[in-house]
Amino acid sequence: MKGIVFTEFIEMVESKFGFDMMDDIIESANLPSGGIYTAVGTYDHNEMVQLVVGLSKRTEIPVDLLLKTYGKHLFGVFTTSYSHFFKNIDNVFDFFEQIDRYIHVEVQKLYPDAELPKFDTLRTDNTLEMLYQSDRKMADLADGLIEAAIEYFQEAATVEKKNMNEDGSLVKFIISKI
Repeated sequence: MKGIVFTEFIEMVESKFGFDMMDDIIESANLPSGGIYTAVGTYDHNEMVQLVVGLSKRTEIPVDLLLKTYGKHLFGVFTTSYSHFFKNIDNVFDFFEQIDRYIHVEVQKLYPDAELPKFDTLRTDNTLEMLYQSDRKMADLADGLIEAAIEYFQEAATVEKKNMNEDGSLVKFIISKI
């Protein structure tokens, strides 16, 4: 998992819960990296799992809600740091269809070792189905990114999330414009 995912998680936790909370989580997790991340580094995704679980234990906020909240935060970072991915896109469905076709292709060029989730899309008039596939099983993070994108494009839509298998590595999101 790319370091930006870690560095931004730390930023979010420090801003919402304080530096001491993040420091305590890192210290108690006994992470192979020592909790020292660079935005361009690559780290084991299990460290992110440990950090989120540690935060959940301390705040009593469920892991799925923390990941969704973090997805919303991360989307805001993406709109600022990678604004070129949002140019010439008028609506959220067009944006979602560009994730695998363009955005992830460009990310792979910059970071060949990046292991990105796969998104297949199927669009009808007012509905877009997105099939999320990832061995990391972080569909709740994707859910937050999806909701933040809908807000960013100022569209009204509902999001339905369906697990397609037991382990959470395959999840269908059904986004319906209202």
